[in-house]
Amino acid sequence: MTATPKTPAPLRLHGVDHTARPTWRLRETVSFYRDILGLPLVHVISARGWGPATHPDFLHFFFDSGQGSTIAFFYYLGSDEPEALRGRSRMRPLPEDHVFDATHTAWLVESEDELKAWKQKLQDAGLEVSVETRHEVIESIYVRDPNGYFIEFTRKLRPLGEVDAIDAALTLQAAMQAEADAESAGGRMQHIDDVWARKAALLEERLALADGGAEPPVRIFVPRVEEFSSLVQDASGRENCTVVPGEHFDCIVSDGPVEFQRKALGLKPAVWYGLFTGGVSGTIDVLDRDRVRISAARP
Repeated sequence: MTATPKTPAPLRLHGVDHTARPTWRLRETVSFYRDILGLPLVHVISARGWGPATHPDFLHFFFDSGQGSTIAFFYYLGSDEPEALRGRSRMRPLPEDHVFDATHTAWLVESEDELKAWKQKLQDAGLEVSVETRHEVIESIYVRDPNGYFIEFTRKLRPLGEVDAIDAALTLQAAMQAEADAESAGGRMQHIDDVWARKAALLEERLALADGGAEPPVRIFVPRVEEFSSLVQDASGRENCTVVPGEHFDCIVSDGPVEFQRKALGLKPAVWYGLFTGGVSGTIDVLDRDRVRISAARP
């Protein structure tokens, strides 16, 4: 009898082992990560340069970053710091260079009190620390290490759940479709409104929602998560809005223009500017720091 071959188990990754960046400030980097942050130095590789002939001799040193992972740095002997890095350690802890600062490390703390204690510890060490920023599911502070790298300290505001995963998949599906449309027209995707509109169309199709009139209504899809709940509550008390509850998304429907105020919703700017991540069917006429106005989609 021929044995049935075993189906191989699907491959899975088991977490992050380490991240690594270059440094040209050996003493300062060790002082920051070991002495200020308190991360144990657990391993160092010292080696002749190998591979390309231009590869310098180097140190590769690792700090324990918890949960079996490490954060590592390469120190290339005799090499010059790139011009792009010079002076970055003196920059404020703000994402003024969004491309460079997008690459960063976020350290997890367990509570609001811990976050405040870390802010005080960093300030006591002479570092400039950002104000607390409340994102959708985390609250964070930021600082720069001696190399100018962006460092984040963050606490979780709530666990991620099924709604988040469904919302994430729809968002990226909408983004890829919008990007493909832009590329086929010889351009590039420029505005997040295009993603929000495409996502609303995906949800309208999924939920079999019809326009029901010559002029389609404004529809705002809101993921059923805590950080966006004030938008649904506000709309529920308006005569010109109807809230249609759903399993994963509530849908705010209005036949005419609808306007919301950030302060009335009690939202921080970081959440406010992503308020329509669930999708919008309509035209966003105004979206500034404090006010948004949405009207029916223009033909």
